Amino acid sequence: MDFWIVPPDDIRSGRTTDVYFIRTEEIMHARGINPHVVAEVVASGLEGGWGVLAGVSEVSVLLEGRDLDVYAMPEGTIFFEEEPVLRIEGRYLEFARFETPILGFLCHESGIATKAARIKKKAGDVPVISFGTRRQHPALAAVIEKCAYMGGMDGVSNVAGASRLGIQPVGTMPHSLIICFRSQQDAWKAFDEIMPEDVPRICLCDTYCDEKTEAVMAAETLKRLNAVRLDTPSSRRGNFRKIVEEVRWELDIRGFKNVGIFVSGGIDEAEIEELRDIVSGFGVGTSVANAKCIDFALDIVEIEGEPCAKRGKKGGKKQVYRRKTEKGFEDFVAIENSKQHFEGEPLLKPLILGGRIVEDFPLSLESARKRVLEQLKVVEMD
Repeated sequence: MDFWIVPPDDIRSGRTTDVYFIRTEEIMHARGINPHVVAEVVASGLEGGWGVLAGVSEVSVLLEGRDLDVYAMPEGTIFFEEEPVLRIEGRYLEFARFETPILGFLCHESGIATKAARIKKKAGDVPVISFGTRRQHPALAAVIEKCAYMGGMDGVSNVAGASRLGIQPVGTMPHSLIICFRSQQDAWKAFDEIMPEDVPRICLCDTYCDEKTEAVMAAETLKRLNAVRLDTPSSRRGNFRKIVEEVRWELDIRGFKNVGIFVSGGIDEAEIEELRDIVSGFGVGTSVANAKCIDFALDIVEIEGEPCAKRGKKGGKKQVYRRKTEKGFEDFVAIENSKQHFEGEPLLKPLILGGRIVEDFPLSLESARKRVLEQLKVVEMD
């Protein structure tokens, strides 16, 4: 292997599993045991109390063609602890070895989408761009950008990732461009003269000099400057808000009020909250691309029609109902088809029936992104 990448066929065949599932298959085949079960995917230990579901589309591809019925919340749905986000019904050996990749898809992708949503919730109307694919294996570039974009980020920088999403990549310029030119002004002028008209003129302004010195220099160098970018490293940062305020002041008093300030470098929720009123955009990398995964588990909750569960889990096949409230929405978890009536929309919808993906299950990225942004308007932050 040139790169340590597992081929898609190995994922589809179930080879990306833990060995104890292969041993389980051998034992159950030898004893002729293969019960009909219901298994649910549920999260625990959610930081902030809620998450954004992602990875459902990959699960649908993985399980398509197997003799199973699968129900799931649509991608982009905000979920809470102890709510099943996905349910599998069928003979256990139809999906036993796929538990590992199922959880891999959901845990990793939901973690990125959730962090992106929290960042976007904090930023409000200020654009946020995903800069973080350099923090992960390049084979994951499209996954990272997909989840960041689904979670509400306004653009992505990775070329391959953006291509898979069907959008244009967004970015500014690296320090290496300025260093190779040995002159900030020469690098900025070259960027302006060579880049197409539709590329925003955003100059990186912290390579050699004080940020406000370079910002003023850039504004005086380029007549059509859209913004300056501050990527001040932590070792030089000090009070970052004070630096941004100084830059804003120096630009304003020289008549450059139309020049925005774009910030990047170690940006997380705290920095978003601190700076969102005085900047025109954020570049967020590590905190999203390296987001903590969601701690999902897949557990059998029913066997041959009878409720069952291991310790710490609730048995029985369940449904999640969501009803609108004055503050936004409220969820209820109840036994599926119970006589107890719950108002609201059932969130677990048919994804796969008899091995075939249900045509009207919403799997498009744009619908998932729209769903996230609508929910973010009403969900509360911690």
